[in-house]
Amino acid sequence: MTEFPATQPAVQIVGPDQVVVNPALPVPRVGPHEILLRMEACGICFSDTKLAHAWTAHPRKSPVVAVVVDPNGASHRAFDPTLSEADLLAEVEAIASYRGGEAPVVPGHEPVARIVAIGSAVERHAVGERVLVQTDYRHLPTAASNAAFGYTFDGGLEQYALVDERVVVSPEGERFLIPVSDGPTASAVALVEPWACVEAAYAWGERQVVRADGRLLVVVDSGRRALGLEGPVEAGQPASITIVGDPGELDLSEVWTGVANSAALDGLDGLYDDIVYFGSSADTIEQLGGRLEKNGLLNVVLGGQPVSRPVAVDAGRVHYDLIRFVGTAGDSAADGYSRIPECCELRPGDKVAIIGAAGPMGLMHAMRTAVAGVPGVSMDAVDVDDARLAHLAQTVAPFAERHGVPASFRNSSAEPLAPGYSYVSLMVPAPALLAQAVDLAGPGGIVNAFAGFAVGTKAPIDFNAVAERGVYLVGTSGSRIQDMKTMLAKVEGGTLDTNVSLDAVCGIAGVPDAIAAVRERTSGGKIMVYPALADLPMIRLADLPDKLPEVAARMDGGRWTKAAEKALLALA
Repeated sequence: MTEFPATQPAVQIVGPDQVVVNPALPVPRVGPHEILLRMEACGICFSDTKLAHAWTAHPRKSPVVAVVVDPNGASHRAFDPTLSEADLLAEVEAIASYRGGEAPVVPGHEPVARIVAIGSAVERHAVGERVLVQTDYRHLPTAASNAAFGYTFDGGLEQYALVDERVVVSPEGERFLIPVSDGPTASAVALVEPWACVEAAYAWGERQVVRADGRLLVVVDSGRRALGLEGPVEAGQPASITIVGDPGELDLSEVWTGVANSAALDGLDGLYDDIVYFGSSADTIEQLGGRLEKNGLLNVVLGGQPVSRPVAVDAGRVHYDLIRFVGTAGDSAADGYSRIPECCELRPGDKVAIIGAAGPMGLMHAMRTAVAGVPGVSMDAVDVDDARLAHLAQTVAPFAERHGVPASFRNSSAEPLAPGYSYVSLMVPAPALLAQAVDLAGPGGIVNAFAGFAVGTKAPIDFNAVAERGVYLVGTSGSRIQDMKTMLAKVEGGTLDTNVSLDAVCGIAGVPDAIAAVRERTSGGKIMVYPALADLPMIRLADLPDKLPEVAARMDGGRWTKAAEKALLALA
């Protein structure tokens, strides 16, 4: 039997803004359903700083509240669907790496690893497999989001991490431990996760009709008529319809067989999947926004009456709960639904602005725009840090030129952007910048709020822009297995080198400085942690010739390579 060390150096978050290096964290023992991973590499993400700051208030650190299982019974080692909800939760809480609530947690959700031990009941994995770890467990909801590796379970910033096969196989049988070849560098594979989050931001499908079997709320202000609901209701077939106010001549009997219940706005209970509001009161829009279920949609029908002030929108819920806002300046609810795009992919001829483009994730968005191959796309990548902008331009401009994408890289504090963009991506979680992004969007523009706003962060949004110009505000959180596989195929096929976004490397000892660099936005790209290197401080690639010349000599034009990675790991 393979012997493993009793303890290991690891990074832990032990409280609000308390990131520590534990030199002797016990290496977990393997139980029947469990898989032991030896971590090859793990990236640092801005979300790690948010977890450290918010701690138990973070939506993914709160305890798991339910377990989604395969109701037909699973042939793989997922959770037993015959167990009661209480017993299922007890199974989750008994997993050795579970850290819901106040328990200190090992962060790190951008890892690549090697399976080095498995339990007796493990069926879908084998010792020796190299795996990319998909870390977003949507089948284990928390009170405000879902569980994840590196948040609710110990993550990748340790030398050995434990996962449970019942967690890392979805109810549908998909593997969260995605097999990967030995070809790419560990860093390139670990960087698939953040690149997949970028991919998801564009590929995520949007709902264009009333949710099937959902709850629909219709609110009609005095003097208004409820028009244009027949088509959306017939297409979606909600389970229930509640009407507040006088709907006028609305008759849904030919397209819907349920019962529409009339009620008072203050007397409503629960949340709604769709809310259609015939009116223009900012106070009412804000109240209704708080009534949206996860993945819910608010359609505001102004009827020619503008909203008198900006509306406070919960940007964090747009990001984490995928709530959406649409509208029309006219009288028909169908017009608002008709403006929803099928997904938020770049479109031919899009004029793109990327706000906060010189940071790690902004660089990925800029690179994706440059190489997307969408005809007629142009890009203005802006930031307020000249040094990071220079690095961004040096990295992305050659690709943009090669793919025929006109691109500018400029300091927006000196050269403010003018309105009229058809696509605006926001990398900075600042409410004023989200409001500015909506103002910059032209008719039919998409505003991609990629920045991870905390739930409860209110941004003052011009709803007249949403209704009159058809601006669509979208946000996504994390990635899906298909996004990971899409990006991994590009890496293994040689069409994308994710290392283009790598800015620095470190070992366990360098993680606190790496997290600080991400938090303070001083890094010009991603920082990669090699857990096997316990004592290596954070070193930018640009500084490697002075700090580790034997490693720098194996890079290619300043870019990370497999030879450089091998030389670095030889230091262990």
